[in-house]
Amino acid sequence: MPEAAPATGRMNAGDRRRQLLDAALDLFSRKGFGGTTTKEIAAAAGVTEAIIFRHFPSKQALYTAVLDSKVESCEHEEWLAKIQKHMDRNDDAGVLRTFATAILDTYRTDARFERILLFAALEGHELFRGYIARRQREGALRAYDPGIVIAAIAGMAQTYGIYTELFGYKVLPADDAEVIEIFTNIMLRGIRQNKPVNKVPRKARNRK
Repeated sequence: MPEAAPATGRMNAGDRRRQLLDAALDLFSRKGFGGTTTKEIAAAAGVTEAIIFRHFPSKQALYTAVLDSKVESCEHEEWLAKIQKHMDRNDDAGVLRTFATAILDTYRTDARFERILLFAALEGHELFRGYIARRQREGALRAYDPGIVIAAIAGMAQTYGIYTELFGYKVLPADDAEVIEIFTNIMLRGIRQNKPVNKVPRKARNRK
């Protein structure tokens, strides 16, 4: 297949960088990091490989920049601020609900990014691990590994997003908000500590 001819129009550095990030996002989402070459990205963007390396020192740096371009977006900052408010109130349901909503929203807005594992970056975020660990120390949550707890709620949202957005399969006759509420309830029932059972007074037990 012949390569695309290099673009003749000149772009400023910011516009060119955004163009390369978008072309890289599209290819990484379809072929993965290992299956994508900088030569292919250059062809998709209509530039030479030299242009790519003028903006990014390596393919890994370009891949990281694709992830960072989403993680550092305005929407992400707003999402972190919202989830922090829930954490400050020890609102476990709010934390899980907001986390699952953010993941599912990724499928609705740009499924390409989910394909290159945005969640892999979010999963290790110390904000969530720290919150879960603190709530475990306080006795509110079971002592499961925080990473597994994060993976569980994210996995439900991701799987639902794959079924409905990528494959067009309608799993439940419900909207996203209802589905996320179900996922949140499932998680809370699994990770919350059981409330102590009130002991029945001895006299009451002996009554017939």
